[in-house]
Amino acid sequence: DEVIRKRLLIDGDGAGDDRRINLLVKSFIKWCNSGSQEEGYSQYQRMLSTLSQCEFSMGKTLLVYDMNLREMENYEKIYKEIECSIAGAHEKIAECKKQILQAKRIRKNRQEYDALAKVIQHHPDRHETLKELEALGKELEHLSHIKESVEDKLELRRKQFHVLLSTIHELQQTLENDEKLSEVEEAQEASMETDPKP
Repeated sequence: DEVIRKRLLIDGDGAGDDRRINLLVKSFIKWCNSGSQEEGYSQYQRMLSTLSQCEFSMGKTLLVYDMNLREMENYEKIYKEIECSIAGAHEKIAECKKQILQAKRIRKNRQEYDALAKVIQHHPDRHETLKELEALGKELEHLSHIKESVEDKLELRRKQFHVLLSTIHELQQTLENDEKLSEVEEAQEASMETDPKP
């Protein structure tokens, strides 16, 4: 197990490239030191086989490398898309916050409107108020006519009372004059009775 683990660590992905290169080198040395043509041909075929395996492994590695590059580009693209999505999400969050603030403001305004509507409902509407004002205006006009009528009557009664007082004063003056005349007459009669006849 320890040997396999070391080979895997040395080999990388476990494709056996390092072992193949060592085998290729050994095969090349054997091919160089081969005595017979058949043995050399056999070693030559083994070297070609090992080379084709190495080329195949290298091609596979290049394909994996290209695939990794494309995957990195794809991941970079996905990363940029994710960044754009995050930026868009931040913008949407900011917009939603604005909408929440606006909704709170609208809700506050509606609550204030409801409170004002409740206060307004306790008061009569404009039509009824105008009717009441019109009725009060008519009543005020009627009372003004009554006041003028009462003032006219009061003025008439004042004049009549003045005439009455003047008449009473004249009557009293006449009565006093009559009393004085009667006293003068009585005094003359009394003086005529007391005077001796010649």
